[in-house]
Amino acid sequence: MVHAPIENPGARLRDLMAQGLVVMPGVFSALSALCAAKAGAQAGYVSGAAVTNSYLAMPDIGLLTLNEMATQARMICQAAPIPFIADADTGYGEVWNVTRCVIEMERAGLAGIHLEDQLMPKKCGHLDGKALVAPHEMARKLLAAAEAKSQTDFLLIARTDARGVEGLESAIDRAKLYCDFGAEAVFPEGLHNEEEFEAFRKAIDVPLLANMTEFGKTPIIPARRFSEMGYNMVIFPVSAMRVKLKAVTAFYADLIEKGTQADWIDQMTTRAELYDLIDYPLYEETDQAWATQSE
Repeated sequence: MVHAPIENPGARLRDLMAQGLVVMPGVFSALSALCAAKAGAQAGYVSGAAVTNSYLAMPDIGLLTLNEMATQARMICQAAPIPFIADADTGYGEVWNVTRCVIEMERAGLAGIHLEDQLMPKKCGHLDGKALVAPHEMARKLLAAAEAKSQTDFLLIARTDARGVEGLESAIDRAKLYCDFGAEAVFPEGLHNEEEFEAFRKAIDVPLLANMTEFGKTPIIPARRFSEMGYNMVIFPVSAMRVKLKAVTAFYADLIEKGTQADWIDQMTTRAELYDLIDYPLYEETDQAWATQSE
């Protein structure tokens, strides 16, 4: 149903974290966000990679602009009444770009963002060949981000990709520094095993976000284990898009070969199910009520 984004999404997310681990499915569109919320998700994650892949059909190498990401985030926050955090890459530039990024992402209705310490052109956090900014350059960005906040509860998360470039100890040292300059939570990217996640938790006092992506440096670890290790958020950034893409590709191939969709009918969301998902009957009921009241 058409509605404004929820009020104070950052406070909603912080309340959820106070209750335990927050499982955050990755979304890439308003419809996928609504699906996640109606499936029971209490919060969600707007993946920069998934938005770039689905919106541009291009790789996640910093090609998505701030306006494009903020527009997608705005539609997502309007569609689903749960708090979302978003991938803000490197802040779309230098410190003044970071300032504008925070303003636009707050305006979109997000609960928070994460900023990463890669050099442009950035890469997926689970690929090799990344390069990092100097720690003090990331600290400047975090200072700018913290000063740009107009909502106290808007969550600033520092992502460090240092594990794959400089090693685990450097990643922890960077995370500590970032917390001194405005980061309220830390996202250690590209960790290799549970022991490394535990080392981060032992060393860092602020909330921690774990990335449970597939086909990368990190093995599949269930949410239960992240909860036991004391993590506060776990994201599944591209999982839903990968499932969708596999199914859609198979359907297109079969349709082109056979010239009919008949074999796929039982795998489709029905018209009635789609209308229920997007609350179509409620729109008609409300429209009729307005018409009756205005007579």
